[in-house]
Amino acid sequence: MPRVTTRIDNHIAHVRLTRPEKRNAVDPAMAEAIVAAGQALMQADIRAVVLSGEGAAFCAGLDVMSFAQLAAGDPEALVMPRTHGNANLFQEVALIWRKLPVPVIAALQGAVYGAGFQLALGADIRIAARDAKLAIMEMKWGLVPDMGGMALLPHLTRSDVIRRMTYSATPVSAEQAAEWGLVTEIADDPLAVAEALASEIAGKSPSAIRAAKALIEYAESGAPEGDVLLAESRAQTDLIGKPDQMEVISANMAGRAPKFGSSA
Repeated sequence: MPRVTTRIDNHIAHVRLTRPEKRNAVDPAMAEAIVAAGQALMQADIRAVVLSGEGAAFCAGLDVMSFAQLAAGDPEALVMPRTHGNANLFQEVALIWRKLPVPVIAALQGAVYGAGFQLALGADIRIAARDAKLAIMEMKWGLVPDMGGMALLPHLTRSDVIRRMTYSATPVSAEQAAEWGLVTEIADDPLAVAEALASEIAGKSPSAIRAAKALIEYAESGAPEGDVLLAESRAQTDLIGKPDQMEVISANMAGRAPKFGSSA
C-alpha cells in the first residue's frame, strides 16, 4: 500500500495518509511520500487541498522503531543537511503545505502527535474531531520538536502555551487546542466539514485566493508595515479588472455561480 494517496476532484486535491495499521506514523518512506504529494500539487490545476489520515488517528507521530534505526547512525548527517531550500526532509513534511499556493485544510481525528501535530500546523486551517488529542510529543523521547513546529507555532499561539506543550509532552483536547488557537474549529465529522469548506473556497476566484494566501504569508513574515501595505496594493492591482475578477462581477450580477478557467 502507498503511504499517501492523492485524488483531485472538482479542483480539490484530497491528500490522505494511508498507513492506518500504524496510526499513520511517519517513517522515512512516509516523510518522502508526504513531501512528494505536496510537490506534485505545486503546478496542478487545484484551488484547495484537504489533508486527512485514514483510520482512527490523523497521525500518531514518528515511527519510533524506524527512527531508532536511523539514530544509530550519524545524526548530523540525518538532520543537518538543508535538502529542501532552508529545511531538511522532515521539516518539509509540514512546510510543503505552507508553500502550496492554495489553501490547505487538515481534518484531524484521534492522535495528532509529534510529527502529526507539526504536519497539521502546515495547513492553513485545522478542523478537529471532538476526540482529537494534540501533543508536541518529542520530549517523551528526549528530543525537541524539529519538523517545522518552531517556525509555525509562534504565529498561532502564545509563548507560554508552546513552552507548556513542549516541556510536558502532554496531549491536550481539541477544545483546549481550539482555545489556544491551534485548532480552527471542532466538528463531529471534520473530514466532511473540511471538504465542504474546500468546495466553498474552490468556488471563489482562483487568482484572488492564491493572492490572499501569498499576502497572508508575507504579512506573517515580520515584514515592515509599509512593505505589507505596499504588498496589499500590489496584489489588489494585479486582480482588479482581470478575467477572474470580471467573472465574479458577472456571476454576482446574474445570480449564478462563477465559471473560472485554469487555476495553475
